[in-house]
Amino acid sequence: MSEAKPQPTPAAPHQHASFFRQSGWLMIASIGGGVLFYSVHFLSKRISVAEYGAFGVMLAVALCVPTMPLQMVFAQQTARALATGRERALAGMIRLTWLGTLGLGLLLAVVMALWRTQILATWKLPGGAGLWITLAVVLLLLWLSMFSGVMQGQQNFFWLGWSNLVNAVARLAVAAGLVLLFTGGSTGMIMGTCMGLVAAVGIGIWQTRQLWRLAREPFNVRELLAQIVPLMFGFGAVQFLFSADTLFVKAYFSSDESGFYTSAGTLSRALLWLVLPLATVMFPKIVHSAARSEKSNLLGLVLLGTAILAAGGALGLTVLGPWIIRFAFTEAYVQEAGAVLPWYAWAMVPLSLANVLVNNLMARSQFRIVPVLVLLAAAYGVALTQFHSSPITVLKTLGVFNLLLFAICAWFNWRDEAKTKVED
Repeated sequence: MSEAKPQPTPAAPHQHASFFRQSGWLMIASIGGGVLFYSVHFLSKRISVAEYGAFGVMLAVALCVPTMPLQMVFAQQTARALATGRERALAGMIRLTWLGTLGLGLLLAVVMALWRTQILATWKLPGGAGLWITLAVVLLLLWLSMFSGVMQGQQNFFWLGWSNLVNAVARLAVAAGLVLLFTGGSTGMIMGTCMGLVAAVGIGIWQTRQLWRLAREPFNVRELLAQIVPLMFGFGAVQFLFSADTLFVKAYFSSDESGFYTSAGTLSRALLWLVLPLATVMFPKIVHSAARSEKSNLLGLVLLGTAILAAGGALGLTVLGPWIIRFAFTEAYVQEAGAVLPWYAWAMVPLSLANVLVNNLMARSQFRIVPVLVLLAAAYGVALTQFHSSPITVLKTLGVFNLLLFAICAWFNWRDEAKTKVED
């Protein structure tokens, strides 16, 4: 006689209340931090368009760091470890990754030293100092992603929010001081980014010390890789769709054109900072529910909230775009950046919705979508090398691939839900 399949237990009744409280705080922290983050871009009024374009490409390099997949790996592993009592194995994983990222940073430093001239020429950077600071930013972003993921998995959303706020305050203060008092240009602005990350990483290290200081316990490497590799590739593909366009624009267009494009991207990506807290809070809760065979109906709630916020934000940027650009940058940006802003803003809407669906699938360890995501990201990269006659053409390509991403994610979620109902 076959053994009966255990039935999922209902989620705790206070789940929705805690979700709204935690996501509300993270949204406040994200909006507040976002205002401070993007206040740095007001400094574009004190530097040339070419210098601002250089700052934009250094930020784009940082955006290509796999922060999203790394954070989600640690969020998932932390939530699973806390649900199953494997905290000591998690401690070993944290320390091993910490050491590995340091080694990666040293390797990147060697590569930069060997090809410094070629990198500066390709990205049209004014000097080498900003390049070395960008390397420090890359290393700090890896550490921040790791410790933020642990805090997310702990559902320590209070300090996760404060980490974001402190990061933004330090970034703005240092960048403003260097640009306004010492004419720091793009180098001063990226230095502000670096110092903000130093402060945020410090908070993450302190808040997670009770986990990473535990005595190390051996863990099953094969089982761990079976979870980590799909997460890295799945979320990495989504992050590539989120960030790669700026690097391609920098390579194919002039410094001034890339500066205008960067300004539109800065405003449009703010939409994701508005809606990401919903998925951030949802992810560890679904991981925890799946580990304990509990039911969770958060997905529909998060998807609806994301759709309303993202579409409302895109509509606002479309209507108020010229005024916002004039306020945030200068009159010189209005015509060029204003032409691409609506395209950019609406391209972010399907990406926001797809991100929620990817979070749901990854939290439930439904990894069949991952090869499709990787192929889609690769096709997007190839498409950008072919369709770049103008910045709007680049954004049309981005919009098409984001719609494809959303459609693919929706189909895999529907299939997963249908399969679950049949099994039940």
